[in-house]
Amino acid sequence: MLIRTATLSIALAFSLSACGSADNNTYTKANDQGNSTAEQQDPGGVNNAIDNASTAESDNSTLPGAGDPSKPFSKTLELQGITFTVESKNGSSVNKVTITPKGLEGSHEVIEAEANGSVTGAEVADLDVNGSPEIYIYVASAGSGGYGSVIGFAANNKKSLSMINFPEIDPKSKEAKGYMGHDEFAVVESTLVRRFPVYKEGDSNAKPTGGMRQFQYKLKPGEAAWQLVVDKVVEY
Repeated sequence: MLIRTATLSIALAFSLSACGSADNNTYTKANDQGNSTAEQQDPGGVNNAIDNASTAESDNSTLPGAGDPSKPFSKTLELQGITFTVESKNGSSVNKVTITPKGLEGSHEVIEAEANGSVTGAEVADLDVNGSPEIYIYVASAGSGGYGSVIGFAANNKKSLSMINFPEIDPKSKEAKGYMGHDEFAVVESTLVRRFPVYKEGDSNAKPTGGMRQFQYKLKPGEAAWQLVVDKVVEY
């Protein structure tokens, strides 16, 4: 069993189809098939967190497929007495993901999620510091861009799991300009961070020249589901 690692290379039901990424991650219960300068260079110290976590993932032989969308993914994470086992065969452009919880006081139903892409990582955290953890699963779409999306669930008072909603990026907003995938995600303290390279007109897929754009999200309760809300957007 792995106790929560730092972070992986990218969290919920978040997607960016409007910007060219996938927004077709769907969720069902497995038994219910019908239903300043330093700040500018590394805002929040996130770069090292993401880079170090990515290195740790690639060196850890106990994580099948970690960071590699061509291989099956299997990982077990534990936090605050709750264990999540995340598995995906990663055999096609659309893959089934299973999340098996253990330690909940109520339901232990296995949840299935359909990911529009391959699972590349998973992470457990308690972003809202309420004593009940969340599981974030990172997905990369097929193709050269590897557009990122996230599947996430929160433990409700350690009794059952509820989906976490992640807002799409408005394709007409300035934050969407220059986005062509290559997402990386990380949990840094009580924040979910996402970064990606910014492409200028004429840039090749392999050589973006517009720097990096970084989104920072906070977990908030919503009327019908948990919500990840943008707290800050920075570029460097």
